[in-house]
Amino acid sequence: MAKVLIIYSSTDGQTRRICERLREVIKQSDHDVDLVAIEDRPALPLANYDRIVLGARIRYGKHAPEVLSFIRDNAKLLNAGPHAFFSVNVVARKPEKNRPETNPYVIKLLKQIPWRPRELEVFAGRIDYSRYGFVDRQMIRFIMWITKGPTALDTVAEFTNWGRVEAFGRRLARF
Repeated sequence: MAKVLIIYSSTDGQTRRICERLREVIKQSDHDVDLVAIEDRPALPLANYDRIVLGARIRYGKHAPEVLSFIRDNAKLLNAGPHAFFSVNVVARKPEKNRPETNPYVIKLLKQIPWRPRELEVFAGRIDYSRYGFVDRQMIRFIMWITKGPTALDTVAEFTNWGRVEAFGRRLARF
């Protein structure tokens, strides 16, 4: 049995939902799994975990600053173990951008950080205009218009491929 930490940044909850599913899948292999938002990380003894999985959302083309800080602050520990990273972004809804090697946000992040995750994945997110404030709703709608995504304000679009999430969880459960 391994001790696994899943740490995440999530704005609207989709990355958290993905992490919860990963936790369920990994627990099926009798691993002990802790799930925590990145804001709570200072209290965590990271060295006590056999595997760290970092899940990060994209908002307006960027990963959260806390994600970059976490990686930079813990690069030595992250590079020393079988740790993993995944990104959640709506551009990954497109087949040509739904893999780590083809997703522009993952490619950009890997150029900025001193960590090379042993496991790497990207998942498409979710659009739910009713959950956004006025400014976010207009910005996201504009981005969707540019990228030929859904723009109707009553749209709730689940782009996450849960089968891929579960397959990633099974990969993470094998040590």
